[in-house]
Amino acid sequence: MAMNLAPGNGRRVRGRAPMSEINVTPFVDVMLVLLIIFMVTAPLLVAGVPVDLPESRANALEQDQEPVQISIDQDGRIYLDDDEMSRNALATRLNEIAANQSPEDPRQIMLRGDKTLDYGLIMGVMGELNRAGLNRVSLVTTGSSE
Repeated sequence: MAMNLAPGNGRRVRGRAPMSEINVTPFVDVMLVLLIIFMVTAPLLVAGVPVDLPESRANALEQDQEPVQISIDQDGRIYLDDDEMSRNALATRLNEIAANQSPEDPRQIMLRGDKTLDYGLIMGVMGELNRAGLNRVSLVTTGSSE
């Protein structure tokens, strides 16, 4: 005859002993799915107008309010935020923006121009900004690969 000897002063252990480890497999699965979702959607959130920006080694600017984005694509089309407009309509809209800004905190303008554009086109848009009185203009570039 064989005797069943259980640990713990002759007491029998019933069922399974409690597990002291945490199963992290479901957590890792969820994190990997979220990582893939963010990797796919992040490039789509950058900007509405596709512009091939030049590179620069300058640091990013700090901002208090949402800047006005002016983009010029490789075909020379001008966009204010995500709305395409002619140069005359841009001048009118810039005058409205300048009239609504406070003198203590002028609006920040972000100018994004494709690196293949003619210099004169970008200077023409900057002239419209200057004529409207919007002088806080930043030229947007991509970071340097160095």
